[in-house]
Amino acid sequence: MRRNLVIFTSFISFTAISALSGCDNGVNTGTICKNNPELCSDLHKDSWCRYEKADLIEKRYKLKHTATPTGKELYHHLLVLEKYSSCIELAAGVQHILHPERTNDRVRAFGLSAQSLAQLQETTKGSKDLYLAFYHWTRFNDEKAQAIVLKAEKEQRIDDIELLARIASYYQKFDSKKAKEVYLAVFDLSDEDNFNPDWLLGLANAYQKLNDPELTYLLSRANVLMTDNKVSEKKMMGLISNDESVKEVLDDLADDLVDEIESGDFKTSTIRTMLERDKSAL
Repeated sequence: MRRNLVIFTSFISFTAISALSGCDNGVNTGTICKNNPELCSDLHKDSWCRYEKADLIEKRYKLKHTATPTGKELYHHLLVLEKYSSCIELAAGVQHILHPERTNDRVRAFGLSAQSLAQLQETTKGSKDLYLAFYHWTRFNDEKAQAIVLKAEKEQRIDDIELLARIASYYQKFDSKKAKEVYLAVFDLSDEDNFNPDWLLGLANAYQKLNDPELTYLLSRANVLMTDNKVSEKKMMGLISNDESVKEVLDDLADDLVDEIESGDFKTSTIRTMLERDKSAL
């Protein structure tokens, strides 16, 4: 088993965007900036935050050639812009002794990115789009946006694993049964590439609150297998009353669970049925 945004101010107008067409995904960021200087003129010029900068340039370029950006596209643009702005904010605090103009350039870039982020956040505020509502809920605790997202989940209209995981975490605080239900939906969408082992601990916490120590053990053990995290074996054994025979069964199941998650076969596995039925299936 293997264990192993800045939307440029001028682009906020969808009318302006719709006039543009054509996109070469193979073009690198240097070429993009050379041919589309307006996409890069407000960014810093040195090598700090190179990955965040490159992601931002690519997102801008795609939006430039998108007639009508979807809420999902704008959501991901917001995320990229946030990362760039946070990174360049830190870089702006680093004083360059030999070339102080580089520090000034980063300070300028941070100011402009923060302004662009605030503008896009304001532009998307109040949107009924699922992704933009999710953004405003999770960033600003917007209750109306939260209601849109939770209603969509209740109606089973969400198939984005990251959104579902955040919703599961929300319910984990006060409704363990609902948290369990949503976490299982998260696992249904999982494979080796998109799964976050922390979600195993989230579901384990739900079962612990539901007074099911054996499934708490099972999920915690699966997390250890996927992450090599250190764990107190004494506390783990305490969950199952130090029963070695139960430990052997659960350890094997944990190994199988990781296999099912990584292969993307969890949804049709017998382990899912077991988890859905809770302790009675063990």
